Amino acid sequence: MFSLPLAGPVLVLAATLGSTSVALAQVPGVSREAMWPAPTEADWAKPCLITWQRNMEDAEAVSRSSGRPILVSVNMDGEIASEHYAGIRYRQAEIAALYEPYVNVVASVYRHTPRDFDDEGRRILCPRFGSVTCGEHIAIEPGLYSDYFEGQRVAPRHVGIELDGQEMYDVFYAWDTDSVFETIRKGIEDRAPLPERVPIERSLVERVASPDGRDRTVVEEAYQVGDRELKRRLLEAALERGEDVPLGLLRLALFGYDVELSQLAARALAQTSSPAAIDLIVEALRVPMESSMRDGLIAALERIGRDSVRARSLAGVQRGLLVESGAVDAEAWMKVLRAGYSPAPIPPKHKSGQSLLQREAQIDASPMSGQEHLEYAVSLLALALGPDQLSAAESVRGSIEGRTMLLFEDAYQAALTAQELGTNGWRLHAALGLSVAHLKRNEEAMGHLATAVAELPAGEEGWMALSLLTRFAQARRTGIERAVAQSASWPPEWLADVRAAQAVLFEHPTAGETALLTHYDFLLRLGADKEAELVLQHGLERFPASSRIHSRLRQSILTKRGLIGLEAGYANLLKRNGESPDLLWFSGYASLVAAEFQRRRGDSQGAIDAYKRGLGYFEQSNKLRGHEDASALHYVAMAHAGQARLALEAESYALASEELLLSFGVAPFSAASLDGLGLSAVATAKSLIARMREAGQEEQALIVIDALQALDPSMLEPAEFDRVPGWRRRNQGIPK
Repeated sequence: MFSLPLAGPVLVLAATLGSTSVALAQVPGVSREAMWPAPTEADWAKPCLITWQRNMEDAEAVSRSSGRPILVSVNMDGEIASEHYAGIRYRQAEIAALYEPYVNVVASVYRHTPRDFDDEGRRILCPRFGSVTCGEHIAIEPGLYSDYFEGQRVAPRHVGIELDGQEMYDVFYAWDTDSVFETIRKGIEDRAPLPERVPIERSLVERVASPDGRDRTVVEEAYQVGDRELKRRLLEAALERGEDVPLGLLRLALFGYDVELSQLAARALAQTSSPAAIDLIVEALRVPMESSMRDGLIAALERIGRDSVRARSLAGVQRGLLVESGAVDAEAWMKVLRAGYSPAPIPPKHKSGQSLLQREAQIDASPMSGQEHLEYAVSLLALALGPDQLSAAESVRGSIEGRTMLLFEDAYQAALTAQELGTNGWRLHAALGLSVAHLKRNEEAMGHLATAVAELPAGEEGWMALSLLTRFAQARRTGIERAVAQSASWPPEWLADVRAAQAVLFEHPTAGETALLTHYDFLLRLGADKEAELVLQHGLERFPASSRIHSRLRQSILTKRGLIGLEAGYANLLKRNGESPDLLWFSGYASLVAAEFQRRRGDSQGAIDAYKRGLGYFEQSNKLRGHEDASALHYVAMAHAGQARLALEAESYALASEELLLSFGVAPFSAASLDGLGLSAVATAKSLIARMREAGQEEQALIVIDALQALDPSMLEPAEFDRVPGWRRRNQGIPK
């Protein structure tokens, strides 16, 4: 259980009943593995029998209409008691019956499927909890934490909530499951009787208005198998709902293959003012559509944006994607860059220093012209921005940073003098803008940078051109993000400026992956997913061995194409680009990610196959390198540990033991590392020992115990989420 030590007698809190806190149970000498046995493969294969509402708003509406209280269940991957509840208890009919009098919601911040909907808008249910998507049980947690968790993120946890929003009980840190279920049962028995449920016959069309997750599912399933006339009537009923539209039904129509029905759904969606519709509107805007329909959906975002910062920002993004930059002529730049371009680098320090000394000598000898003051400012900027900054030994007046700030200030003053003497042009405004931008005078800088960029000749080879475009894009991004943070509107042209400047920078010979990823992450934060994907594709072509780019690529593939697309995507990369140690390594890692998602959805054989493919990729990678890469060995060990867990759940204890010993042997330094499900090889070993002893396999259990004792003691420390004050003084949990 979250925050509990690994073993030993513990007196654990508590259920809060009214204003009384009571200790639920004290079970000395009982190990955690024995109290909460890990689910087997057969357990996970059973369906979750509790029906959860999709969000708290629906739950509250159903609670009010039915008179039933809400029961919040909190769960955590990898935590032993949470695993027991999710894999065993929530799948037992007698336990599900205890939950039935409640309106149920589940909260878990862990994702068990890569995406929540397929390409046709059909829901992909969470394999751990059923009836909800992973996005739904993740999205519900922050609000519950704010309203009911009293500043403690603890799992497992069960909170009963009355119709007036008051807590009936809050059960956590309970040592045994019986006490929890007794509290859930008494929560219903001790309150006023529930109103008698009178069955009401409702047509499918009438059910369109219901917030109950059961009704929503019935309507959506009927839509998928119904004829065109039924689909049209359901969508017309949704259209009649006005602002309160059923998003799941509309999603099916929007991503279906019938254009007329899709347009009808878009009309219904354009009516809404609900923040819950934001994501669906953005997804709908990614596909080609008539401009009038697009304008209607953007208008809906703007309407929602009166009360939602995120919607207001997304509306600005959509407008920004439709306009062209008036500052950067990206097309003209592209012609120059692709025809052959040799940029001038920032002069090295000694060259900048020589130029600076010459200018200073000229100042002392006679007054300078405006153009000469500008060249002096440029020399100061080159020294401040140069690739070989002042060393500590050369820094006479304060720190390197302080000395550099003085250079920027001096550059600004020199450029200002040049302007006063009548000098103009893009280089003058670039010098002023770059100087004050580094001095953090952002508003003043933006005016000069915008003027300089607008006058910058396409293909300018001087080093200032690259610095100018980089700083201009950064300033525009900062302006947009500041406006979003302050809940203020911002001109769509700003995003067009960023896109145009970045397009030039990406083609520039000196472009680096950091600038590309900065822009990619910025677009994702804004919700411009389609644009971000194009940036990522360009990045992969230019930086094929970047771990940061591959990390974004995996997440992008999983989100857009699902689990099957992940390994297929890397197989295509290998086919297209050929085998290299780096690409094989990333392919192996992708297979391990796929294996963990297969485990989450209960496909044991699929997970095993993915683990084996991953092991093969890492072996090929090391072979091409000519040595064993430490990071590859770590993930080889993690793959064996994952297969050990699958064998444990399948009750194949000998195979589990064999895989654990392989894991410890390959990379003992990885024994305590948590996989994506929050489990380590050490945790699996402890559960395996308990299972072997239950099965009377003491001799085999001792082999695993010996393997644990041979590890570095630090590997046996509790996971971070299991640490409580004084945990270092407790037994580390090696079975005796």
